[in-house]
Amino acid sequence: MLKDNIKSLRKKKGLSQEELSIKLNVVRQTVSKWETGLSVPDSEMLISLSKVLDTSVSTLLGETIFEDKTDNLKEISEKLELINLELAQRKESKRKFWHYFFITTCILLIIIFLCLLTFGNEYMEWNYSNPELAVLGVGIHTFIWVFMRVSPLLLIGSIIGICLTIKRQ
Repeated sequence: MLKDNIKSLRKKKGLSQEELSIKLNVVRQTVSKWETGLSVPDSEMLISLSKVLDTSVSTLLGETIFEDKTDNLKEISEKLELINLELAQRKESKRKFWHYFFITTCILLIIIFLCLLTFGNEYMEWNYSNPELAVLGVGIHTFIWVFMRVSPLLLIGSIIGICLTIKRQ
């Protein structure tokens, strides 16, 4: 709701993201994050934004409220708290996704490595006079060669990813 209002009011004023960011003394990426919902402006920035866009803060937040200022500020803070909570939940779900992705990658690399240790060299005993077996044997050998060189880097990267995505209290 806030993101759509910022974008439509900016366009209605005929301002680009760059022009709006200059008027607010922020970088263009900040305005872009507000308009895509990746972040929200703080209360002081909301006031500045409403002045630049010639609208009220309540209109930016999606409602026109005709109450006294103390109730208005209370309602704005409640809406900002709700928006911040939604952003925190999105961030947490992304963190969980990447954490489980890195765990799954580690497990798959270990399983493939153990399979290669168990069954790895049987293709060396095949009769390579058969063209189909020769192509298959070369393909298996190429896979093992690449896997043994790339998998340690992937494993280290995944372990680092797991460590970086652990939830900190």
